Amino acid sequence: MRKSSAPRRRSSAETREAILLSARKAFASSGYDGAGVREIAEGAGVTAMLVNRYFGSKEGLFAEALAATMASPTILAPQNVELANPAEAFAMALVSITGKDATPLDGFLILLRSASSKRAAEIGREQIEKHHQKTMASLVKRSRAPQRAAVALSLVAGFQVMRQMVGLKALNDSSDAVLVRILTPLFEELLNGYEPEAATRKQGPSKAK
Repeated sequence: MRKSSAPRRRSSAETREAILLSARKAFASSGYDGAGVREIAEGAGVTAMLVNRYFGSKEGLFAEALAATMASPTILAPQNVELANPAEAFAMALVSITGKDATPLDGFLILLRSASSKRAAEIGREQIEKHHQKTMASLVKRSRAPQRAAVALSLVAGFQVMRQMVGLKALNDSSDAVLVRILTPLFEELLNGYEPEAATRKQGPSKAK
């Protein structure tokens, strides 16, 4: 008689990954306030007590789930970041991930649907500054790198909202090629362009008439 094999027990690393995956889905769907630890635990096939044992709290889980979405970036992917001038690659990636058949990225949805929570917004800011903003700022060839990087990320987020969530006709009805042509010089300007301080110094103080 053939013995039935017992289900293989998950390792600690596999359990942790299952919880993170469930958390990403829950936070992306319902935001920080709407997603509960019990719901996340059920999605991972574990108990809420085990979730807290691995991550300490809902805040800790949220931070790690968000960080996990930033570990494999699409626009700031290594193949784009390593280019001498990544502006066009950034534009192409942004247009691609917001296309008509594209599914909104987990990280974007988590931030969008959690922004109304003060604590979630604080955690989101910390993770963005630690990951995406740091990477973008490292590519800036002018002064005020953190500010330029932050504006570039704001351009990305705003474009995602307007094209993918709001569905502006001017963006959805346009060809990808046109949008890439419009976006590329914007990224180029933010990374390599105009230095307002230098221009002000050259002009000198304005004289009252």
